Amino acid sequence: MLDRIAELRSGDYSTRRMRFGDGRREWTFLFDLLLQRDEATSMKITEILERQCVRVPLKATEKNAVIAELVDVLCEAGHAADREDFLQTILAREQTRSTGIGLGLAVPHGKPASCRNLVMALGKAAEPIEFDSADGRPVTVVAMLASPADQTGPHIQALAHVSRLWQTNGFRVAMAQATTADELFAAIERYQS
Repeated sequence: MLDRIAELRSGDYSTRRMRFGDGRREWTFLFDLLLQRDEATSMKITEILERQCVRVPLKATEKNAVIAELVDVLCEAGHAADREDFLQTILAREQTRSTGIGLGLAVPHGKPASCRNLVMALGKAAEPIEFDSADGRPVTVVAMLASPADQTGPHIQALAHVSRLWQTNGFRVAMAQATTADELFAAIERYQS
């Protein structure tokens, strides 16, 4: 196991599917390792999330429709040339294992062929949405990440940052209180590292 941890810290992300625990604890452990790797040069969420890619409230009320809505947000912002490829890639990843990581957050993600850069869309639902989350609770915030296939490292780092930020109670409170896209984006700017 120590060899695997050393590989993760060195940047070999091929071991990311190895099981270290269950559910959210597994992801949190892996993300902690990745974040420890290079705190000084970590990206900020606002480097991959544009204000125009934040939607409050989401119009959709069920999981697949929310994913489609956020894909449309990214397409409208010019981040995807092929909507169907983008949508099918994210939905296929979601079918392998739910991306509802717990505490009201889902992070659907994938590597569509039509994606040119690491990008993010963020939405807040008016009412909680069932997402088959690890903790069994519905979600209110959905952060979608997409990247080209050759950007595994940045993709995993972005997942780690979202997960770690969500562990901050003050951030979750700010997100819960946000009623507009501007307020949601401002909360990210305030709490990101």
